[in-house]
Amino acid sequence: MLKGTGVSAGVGLGKALVLKEQELDWSGVRFAGETAEKQRLAAAAAAVSAKLDAMAAAMAEQVGAHAAEILAGQSMMLADPFMQGQMEEKIAGGATAEAAVDEVCQSFMQMFGAMEDELMRQRATDIGDLRARLLKTLLGIEEADLANAPAGSVLVARDFTPSMTVGIRRENVAGIITEGGGTTSHSAILARALEIPAVLGVPGALAAIATGQAIAMDGERGHVYVEPDERTRKDYEARKAEFEAQRQLLKEYMEKPTVTAEGRPVALYANIGSPKDAEAALEKGAEGVGLFRTEFLFMDRAELPTEEEQLAAYRQVATLFAGKEVVIRTLDVGGDKAIPYLHMEREENPFLGHRAIRYCLDEPETYLVQLRALLRAGADHKNVKIMLPLVTGVEELRAAKALLERAKQQLAAEGLPYDAAAQVGVMIETPAAALAADILAGEAAFFSIGTNDLTQYTLAVDRGNPAVAKLYTPFHPAVLRSIRGVIEAGRAAHIPVGMCGEAAADPALIPLLLAWGLDEFSVSPSAVLATRRIISLWSTADAAFAAGEAMKLSATESIVGCLESLKRPLFLRGAEDLR
Repeated sequence: MLKGTGVSAGVGLGKALVLKEQELDWSGVRFAGETAEKQRLAAAAAAVSAKLDAMAAAMAEQVGAHAAEILAGQSMMLADPFMQGQMEEKIAGGATAEAAVDEVCQSFMQMFGAMEDELMRQRATDIGDLRARLLKTLLGIEEADLANAPAGSVLVARDFTPSMTVGIRRENVAGIITEGGGTTSHSAILARALEIPAVLGVPGALAAIATGQAIAMDGERGHVYVEPDERTRKDYEARKAEFEAQRQLLKEYMEKPTVTAEGRPVALYANIGSPKDAEAALEKGAEGVGLFRTEFLFMDRAELPTEEEQLAAYRQVATLFAGKEVVIRTLDVGGDKAIPYLHMEREENPFLGHRAIRYCLDEPETYLVQLRALLRAGADHKNVKIMLPLVTGVEELRAAKALLERAKQQLAAEGLPYDAAAQVGVMIETPAAALAADILAGEAAFFSIGTNDLTQYTLAVDRGNPAVAKLYTPFHPAVLRSIRGVIEAGRAAHIPVGMCGEAAADPALIPLLLAWGLDEFSVSPSAVLATRRIISLWSTADAAFAAGEAMKLSATESIVGCLESLKRPLFLRGAEDLR
């Protein structure tokens, strides 16, 4: 058995289709002169850029805007004057366009690949994909067409790149296995968007698996069997049938309210990254928006979006969810979201640097434009709530509120309608915010726990580093205690507490969150129905028992084992009741 990280749930059974990296040999290309080589480079860059834009549009239509942003990011890298300038300098020194592309891209890949932060390292993969595209275009090599992959194919590759998704027929792909990538990598995001079982970070997968070999894989547990024996094959066939049956059963939850087993209502919202995602969330039965990431408005462009552009996007979502809450996070720039025209300085550790609320408070005029748009977006339906990212202390909350008051004064003076009572809350995603939750609760209107960063910061674990990825888990006692403490602080202050991190949809964590009194679960649109079903299987008493037993334990592995053992009989009973 091979072991990796399960990043997209489901059971895959099929034949391996190993995607070998194409040989890109330009040793026979001769230097045609500086002008000619620069023209070749410019033509290749224009062709790749046009194709990336077309692919992004197709991907947005196929799997949603959030996934399409990955391709848009590659297009922005290609347009980076710094990168282009370095390539042209190489050509001026006598290098062919191919050699210039390779040398510059390799240097960027090494730089990003050496960074500690997972999301920054993901840039290395993106640049590698971009490098391959440019070289293939220069050499006249056709891209591999996965549209013709035979039914039941399990794709095996070094990485599942964005370019592989375009034209892919989901019904023909039984699973994805890669040597690279982690839970939050682009490969994982794309696999989940396509709803294809995926196991990433499998060491030696390309050497261990050959095209045509039978594969049985579990996209949740991270297990991969090559040429499984009869017993394993039958076990996986049964599990696949159970998984598919469960997926069909979930459709019954489309019109159902989100309630516990005894009927206690719980808010179930969706995380979105664009108005297009909002439409998908509604289709999946989301009862509101718990996290609207606004970064898409600022990316893939040469200048800041205007107030009217921002207003149009925020108002569209507010209107789609009229009568329901829409929590919009203010600009979370920096970290993995570098925006060239903002001229942010390169940082060694951007996730601990000048980002999110820190950057926004230092650029008040830029921030004011967004705050004005948010206030105006809530004027009609009074359903927009404003959420501040990466808050570590009450001073940042107060400073943001002061700017918000300034925005209200401006709008009032201009006679523009706005929601004067718009609520302001904070994301709890740092140990500082978790430890000071009682202080923040005195001045915040609501909390939303961002478990991705909270887990990473609390455990000092780079979740994308294969050497330590196994240590990244929200079930560590320190993380669980932080989550419980935040919920308790919110309840003591009588403010609602939600969770918008990936852990909000984890079946094993849900009973603890119910027991502690989490008010709102915000998950990806694709996870809404599954989360609703899981909540419906737990009574408050059962959840309290599970939480009590789990929190008696001191080791992460024991906690996970305890919760798994407690949930399985419940799930089986629930499935039987539905048949």
